Amino acid sequence: MPMPFGKYKGTTLCNLPVSYLEWFAKEGFPPGKLGMLLGTIYEIKINGLDYLLEPLKKKR
Repeated sequence: MPMPFGKYKGTTLCNLPVSYLEWFAKEGFPPGKLGMLLGTIYEIKINGLDYLLEPLKKKR
């Protein structure tokens, strides 16, 4: 899913930089599905589990 707004508008969520996700974690993720997805991507990246995203990246 592409980021719908902000500095990284149009960037696929799994390609967002960790620093941007950290900012959201500090300020609060948006409500709804987008917030849930951003929170999940954040947890995956900070825990070094990026390899879980590779199958999704290959499909695009």
